[in-house]
Amino acid sequence: MQLTIDLTGRDVLVTGSAHSARQAVRRYEAAGAVVHRLSVPEGGPDDGPLPERPFLVAAVDDGQSGWEPLLERCRTAGIPVATEPAAGEPGHVTLVGGGPGVLDLLTIGAVNALRDADVVFYDRLAPYAELAQLTSAELVDVGKRPGHHKVAQCDIEKLMVDAALTGKNVVRLKGGDPYVFGRGGEEVSACVQAGVPVRVISGVTSAISVPAAAGIPVTHREVSHMFTVVSGHAPLTEKEHTHLAGLGGTIVVLMGIGTLPQLAAGLRRAGMDPAMPMAVVERGYRPGQRTTIAELGTIESAAAGCTNPAVLVIGEVVRVAEANRNHAEASADLNRLAASLLEA
Repeated sequence: MQLTIDLTGRDVLVTGSAHSARQAVRRYEAAGAVVHRLSVPEGGPDDGPLPERPFLVAAVDDGQSGWEPLLERCRTAGIPVATEPAAGEPGHVTLVGGGPGVLDLLTIGAVNALRDADVVFYDRLAPYAELAQLTSAELVDVGKRPGHHKVAQCDIEKLMVDAALTGKNVVRLKGGDPYVFGRGGEEVSACVQAGVPVRVISGVTSAISVPAAAGIPVTHREVSHMFTVVSGHAPLTEKEHTHLAGLGGTIVVLMGIGTLPQLAAGLRRAGMDPAMPMAVVERGYRPGQRTTIAELGTIESAAAGCTNPAVLVIGEVVRVAEANRNHAEASADLNRLAASLLEA
């Protein structure tokens, strides 16, 4: 259960060792509370003057015995006690998959890692706009957007490693999944070579979620029993076009607007039917989401105004989505007609 309480100007006593409580202190300070510290149970040394009657006691589970009598006295006195998790071990990196950029599709593991972070390095495909709701950590934008210089990959890796070596808990928040065209393997290698503990929390890849946002299943019984995910950052070779065209199933291309003309032409040369349906889903799950549907033979002109971030879907599953959409629209029309007849 999560409760939202206005703590502005309220006295909050945070108990627990300095290391274990550091992130809880940051969270309560960010919420506007006047934070007081007690680092040793039963009236031991503290970090400042304690309030006579705090509005709230935040009890950090630091593993020390002796806190319970104090907390029980607070409860008896009618002072609410909130249990807070201890900060994780210092000096590690967590690569977190942020999904397609919306909070709804963040995993619980991702939310917990962000809460435990001292610094977060994020890019524009992650749900960065809502980060202040999820973490009190320092936020560092290392992504690319118009008018903003992209931080080189080697520099991102250095920033992560250097921060971890100073004892900070580092989160590298990436769009989608770190291991699906996310250069997660490179970042893990950089941490391993520097002797920095590192782990990966998988995310919801846009290869599946963005087509789903447009109502397109990447597999469908008796239509497609496989799907292939392709990076659209660089043109494919003729051999790769031939392999793709011969595989069957669904082809999903990430960030493929720039190479769409070469891809469509290459698949046609490789023998794919020009009538094969194709969809371009722009800005999945974001304001302005748009789906453009055409055939492989006409997609270049139909998608002339499309921009990244976008996911391309090639295959008969696009017709499944169209059929479902048409059925839903027809049902809605019938419902509206029935309602108007009843009113008449």
